[in-house]
Amino acid sequence: MVTRKHPRFSVSLPSTLVHRNQFRHSGSIQNISAKGCCVESLIKPFTGMQLTVHLDMPGESQPILIDNAAVRWSGSAGIGIEFLTISPPHQDRLNRVLEQLQPKSSPQ
Repeated sequence: MVTRKHPRFSVSLPSTLVHRNQFRHSGSIQNISAKGCCVESLIKPFTGMQLTVHLDMPGESQPILIDNAAVRWSGSAGIGIEFLTISPPHQDRLNRVLEQLQPKSSPQ
């Protein structure tokens, strides 16, 4: 069993994967955490490939920009991406999204 440092949340968010401004490919984020995500996509990038990830958030005009991310695995389940560098304003936005995805504890 894999023990994760950060909780993952199931989502369905449109995204764009960019590699050195040479290609842009649309995908769908299937789950997300503070340090990474799983993307459903038709492309199969190689492990270690560096990407920029644009997370399109519903109701927001600008995507959350992950400046530098690395492909950690690629297979039939999608693409596992680790977030390496996120600028502070985009990190704050991602943190707010993750807070909203946290299960609310019921008062006792």
